[in-house]
Amino acid sequence: MNGTGLEARRTFLFRVVGREAELLATTDARVFVSPFTVERARLLAVDVEESERVEAFVARFSRLQDSLGDKLLPLLLASLGEPVGAVIDNLDRAERLGFLASADAWMAVRRLRNRMVHEYVEDPVLLADSLNEGHARVPMLL
Repeated sequence: MNGTGLEARRTFLFRVVGREAELLATTDARVFVSPFTVERARLLAVDVEESERVEAFVARFSRLQDSLGDKLLPLLLASLGEPVGAVIDNLDRAERLGFLASADAWMAVRRLRNRMVHEYVEDPVLLADSLNEGHARVPMLL
């Protein structure tokens, strides 16, 4: 990709990531207006509106995390003339450059994203714990 194409892609991704961040912040505020308890997780089976809000939170959290780590970060590294490699290598490089406070924390968020998606229906205790942890990690993504 030439310099102009790189610039256009970077501008596009900044715009997309900004919008994704706004949507996550809005949904986070709606879901966590009160503590997310195990009882709330259990009621998702019958509370369609709450279930849709939680689903939107999980989807928006996941999408922003993916967009930042898998799309924008490699593009930023390439724009700076840095080598782009495996996700963990990119995260380590981003930490060294000061883009991230901790590559390990980012990987923990990546694992959390997977837990939220896969535990959504199975276990209300794990779901509530995962959602609360996700809520605590939203500022890092924003």
